[in-house]
Amino acid sequence: MQSVRIACAQIAPAVGDAEGNRRLAREAVREAIGAGARIVVLPELCTSGYVFESAEEAEALAQPLDGPALSDWADEAARAEAVVVGGFAELGEGGTVYNSAAAFGPAGLLAVYRKAHLWDREKLCFRPGTEGAPVVETQFGRIGVAVCYDLYFPELTRGLAFAGADLIVLPANLPLFPRPEGERPVEIALAQATAHVSKVWVAVCDRAGPERGVEWTGASCIVDPDGWLSAGPVDGYGEGTLSADCELDRAREKAWGERNDVRGDLRPELYATARPASEPSSIASSSERGASRSPASSAP
Repeated sequence: MQSVRIACAQIAPAVGDAEGNRRLAREAVREAIGAGARIVVLPELCTSGYVFESAEEAEALAQPLDGPALSDWADEAARAEAVVVGGFAELGEGGTVYNSAAAFGPAGLLAVYRKAHLWDREKLCFRPGTEGAPVVETQFGRIGVAVCYDLYFPELTRGLAFAGADLIVLPANLPLFPRPEGERPVEIALAQATAHVSKVWVAVCDRAGPERGVEWTGASCIVDPDGWLSAGPVDGYGEGTLSADCELDRAREKAWGERNDVRGDLRPELYATARPASEPSSIASSSERGASRSPASSAP
């Protein structure tokens, strides 16, 4: 099997510092490629920062597909015959702003995906995407692209896997929430579950911070098709790049063993016809009817 090194650059962009973020991302991509990576993932909204004060600020920091930061990613992908995927605030048609991810290969743009599932205040700044998440052919394998909160929707990630993705990449900005002492971030568990149930590689690239009072989880990880961590999290959950050598072909073997298969065991005819829970009143009525027919109730 062909092995390719995947890198997730957990950098700390600053909201409003477009030029600084551009340099930070390009340096991270160059460093990862210099260390042997040929698939490099950057965080969500790494061109603009995340914690916007208003929709107007998000629009002012958005850029089109031929903007300077994305041109850098295209240049680096072409120079190293690599794939670069990152998140950005996209200035679309008529000034519409999207939370998007772009994937570049040696020959240029492979795909743009506009985040379908917007989290919290993102709904005040962005329009949700209206097209499905893409799977793109690369020289290393087939890559599915999603963004952050999309990981919480197994319908989307399962769809990417069944559309042929060997690897699902997710640029992310995961706000830090309390968790029990000693527990790993639940987002890492979600990435592991996503990989395991569909037998696909998963790479999540989170960010570091802080930014305008928001701390970040730092849950970057690379997970193999059995659901085990190949890399991550970054030590201390702060800034850093993690990488792993991955045989993407492993994701094309969907069998669990001699008698079970991820695709072959599906029962889609049953999933859309799940029976709703009975109403409490009908449950009570059934119990009463059963009691009225019991031997005890018919005794003199």
